[in-house]
Amino acid sequence: MTKSVLCAVDVSDGDTDRAVLQEAAMIAGLHDAQLDVITVVPDFGTSLVSGYFDPGFHQKAEEEADRHLRELCVATLGEERNRSVRHVVATGSAYKEILSVAEKAGTDLIVIGASKPDVKDFLLGPNASRIVNHSQCSVYVVR
Repeated sequence: MTKSVLCAVDVSDGDTDRAVLQEAAMIAGLHDAQLDVITVVPDFGTSLVSGYFDPGFHQKAEEEADRHLRELCVATLGEERNRSVRHVVATGSAYKEILSVAEKAGTDLIVIGASKPDVKDFLLGPNASRIVNHSQCSVYVVR
């Protein structure tokens, strides 16, 4: 039985992950499972280019990502359903952070979207592919 569903979305893509979130919410609802929704912000603070950003840029990026994540959840799931969702903004490499949060939360199922088909990615995005290959739990890929 699925007790925890982690849905990974990219808030920088606008509403493109709306279908992914809807699918994750439906699965979580069928199992009466906890729904966690995660987005990952690149780590601007430790990269070689961090000196080019204004002080506090990374914190502002995280706050903006959190705002977009919550807006996406409300717009997709509704205000009432959104109240029970755990919103997670992580920093770092997308697939590593998603796998780390899934492990820490005891996630039973990760729901992710496939990127737009591109020959170089063999029809599955690089982050989605890594998550599928390295996850300790089941992964559901939404096209």
